[in-house]
Formats: sequence, structure tokens, C-alpha cells
Amino acid sequence: MPTAVPVKKGQEIELAIEDLSHDGQGVGRYQGFTIFVPQAIPGDRVRAEIISLQKNYARGLITAVIAPSHIRCKPACGIFSACGGCQLQHLPYQEQLEFKRRVVVESLARIGKLQGVTVHPTLGMKDPWHYRNKAQIPLGRKGKEIVAGYYAPRSHRIIGMPPEGCRIQHPLINKILAEMRRLIAKYRLTTYSEERGTGLLRHLFVRVGKETGEAMVVLVINGSQLPKGKAIARELMAAVPQVVSFGISINTRQTNLVLGDKFRLLAGKETITDYIGPFRFEISALSFFQVNPVQTEVLYNKAVEYAALTGREEVVDAYCGIGTISLFLARKAKLVVGIETVGTAIRDAKANARRNGVTNVDFITGDVDRVLPDLWERGFRPDVIVLDPPRKGCAPSALDTFARIQPDRIVYVSCNPTTLARDLGYLAQRGYKVQEIQPVDMFPQTAHVECVVLMTRV
Repeated sequence: MPTAVPVKKGQEIELAIEDLSHDGQGVGRYQGFTIFVPQAIPGDRVRAEIISLQKNYARGLITAVIAPSHIRCKPACGIFSACGGCQLQHLPYQEQLEFKRRVVVESLARIGKLQGVTVHPTLGMKDPWHYRNKAQIPLGRKGKEIVAGYYAPRSHRIIGMPPEGCRIQHPLINKILAEMRRLIAKYRLTTYSEERGTGLLRHLFVRVGKETGEAMVVLVINGSQLPKGKAIARELMAAVPQVVSFGISINTRQTNLVLGDKFRLLAGKETITDYIGPFRFEISALSFFQVNPVQTEVLYNKAVEYAALTGREEVVDAYCGIGTISLFLARKAKLVVGIETVGTAIRDAKANARRNGVTNVDFITGDVDRVLPDLWERGFRPDVIVLDPPRKGCAPSALDTFARIQPDRIVYVSCNPTTLARDLGYLAQRGYKVQEIQPVDMFPQTAHVECVVLMTRV
């Protein structure tokens, strides 16, 4: 380590926290050297122990808050300081929303080299709690006690959930977890050990339909059979009648992936039903479905607003997934063409369109940067391109394709301000202007932020 680094691992220092990083860590400087401190906020004065060193920065953990910031609030969850699920519970909600807007502005300037772009205040939730409709809960043991919760930051050590359950999960998930812990103990089922690769139960996977109240429960197992599985299903469904689907997912590999390749239904039906806006969706264990349907509707309606459709436009929904945005766009477009590389997602998208009686959509399996040029050669001239890529953003070849086709408007939906800023900067050099950006808080109490961006052709 260079001699210019003024701290060493294990050292305790006092630090004034000046800012927040994009992932919600407090940022302070010790003799000009940057220190990142999780769960610290601007205005705090803390004592922190250095736990890791890099060439240009270090990470520390709070050992004491010497003088709290005037904006610091008490976290609602008793295990906030140990659990890695939330990063911002100690920050008042309005401050969280402003932080997320600032992350977008700073990413645009630093990465995209874009200044003066209108970034609106973040659209938050009226009630920023109990919004998650899906949970993947690791299972383990501490002595004879069953431990179910979430992993501590940067580890696979399970932090047990408090008796009242997780504050950002749907209340029904907490109820199901409490009942499943009782059944696991009653039937003396073993839990999985990552170190030894032994034990049966790995995760409890739960989905809840927010609008319908239906719930799906899947036990992820390190084996091919769940002893007394049908009896467990009957007891759970009797205790929690909202559970309409119970199955097992077989995952015998040493992997960080939760669900395995094989699913077996033990009781009930294979899907649950839920709605986003007016549209009905049948959701299986492997289906992609947004975890906050309330804010998803906000996000999609903003995308439709930015698309400025009059009923005459032909629209591309790039990276369309199971077609959720496509259905929203189709209400106001002449035609929507959804493109997605995952064949099973396209199959689900077609089924969703049929289920909702939407006929002015067409879904195509393939890479955007190959399908779009082929459609162009055949005379297809989209007026608007809407894109919602994965966290890694778009490949340059895809961005070049969008710019070459020259739609009047590009609407970019993003879950990652860093790759969003990079891609917007790229498009800005190829004939498009960023008109405005609307951040949307899809994940309250965490550092994540989604955005909808309107770009127009210069």
C-alpha cells in the first residue's frame, strides 16, 4: 500500500460525513483520503474502524455515532444495522427522494458529460413500506433454532428476521414465513449448509398478488423430494388460505442462484394472478414480474406520457420482457413491436396480450440490434422507440441501431443511473437531445432508483 495512504486496516478514526455515495454509503475524508462508511449520513460525526483499503479509498464500519446529523432518524426495523436489505432507513423519506434525484444528476454530469438536463423531483410512494410482493428468504439454523431472514452485507451469514417480519415486504409474506418456520420445526426438516453442501431446505420463495391477495410458496430444496410435502402444503393452505400454489424447486448445485432448473407443483395451481393498472397477468415461479406494482404503474404511465402517442404511431418496445410496457403503449399506439432475446419471455408476452384482448402488438424473439435493422429493410419505420434494458444498459451496437433508424422520440427506462448516463451521453453524440428525466422510487428505503427519460431527435 502506498505510504500516502493515511490509514491502515483495523485503525479507528473520527470522521465527519460530508456526502452520500450512489449506493447510499456515507462519504468522509481523513487527511484528504476518501472513506466510505455504510449507514452514515451527511452531518454525522462518527468513529469508524477501517475494514478494507484500496489505492484511492477505504471502507469503515461505524463503532459509534459521536454526534448525529440533524436529519438522522430512527430506523423502523430493529435489524437495520445488521441486515443488508435496506440502506436508507435512517434517512427521512423526503431526504431519500432528494438523494435519488441527486444521484441521477451527478451521474449525468460525471459519466454522460450532460449538464443542465431537467431532472424532476423523484416520484415517491404515499406509504413507502410493505411494498415488495416477492421474497427469497434463505433458511438456516443457529443451534436448534431455525434462522430465516436476509444475508448480512458482503456475506452469506443469515440475519434472522425480527418477530414482526420485514418492514418492506408485503405483510402476507411475513405471515407465511412465520407459519413455515413452525412447519419446518414440526416436520424436523434440515436446512442447507453452504460450507458442507448438506441439508435440505435452502430458501423460502414467496410471491403475492397485491391486487388479488393470492400467494405462491416455493421451497427451494437441495434434493429431489420434500418429505411430507403434501401434508405441509395442506397445513400451510389451511393456516393461510391466501396460499393458492405450493411447490418445490430443486437446486442441488453450489450456486448463488436461488431457484433451480426443476419445479414441481405439490398443491394448488401453477400461477397466481395480479394486475398492473388494468392489465391482468398470470405469474409463475420463474416469471419476471416487477416487485412493486404500485410504482410500476407510475413508471409505465410516465413512459407512455413521454412517448406522446396519438393513435397513429408505430412503436418499438426494445427489451420488452413479458410485454408489460408494450400493453400500456398499445392503448394509445397504432402498433407496438416488442423485441426480447429470451424466448420464454416472448411466449409469456404473447399470452399476456391474448389474455388482455390486446391485438395491436407483435412480439419477436431476438437481439434488438439484429431484429430492428431487418424490420427496417422490410419497410418498418418506428416513430418512437421505448427501451428498458437490463442493469448493464445497452450495447453500443444497439444504440447505433436506434440512432440510425432515427425515430422522433426515444424513451429510455432504466434501473441503473450509471449505465443510463453512459448511454444517454452516447446517444447525445448521435443526434438526440435529452429533454427531461423523471426518477421514480421503486424501492423505498434502499439506494436504488429507476428513471424514465425523454430524448428527441435534433
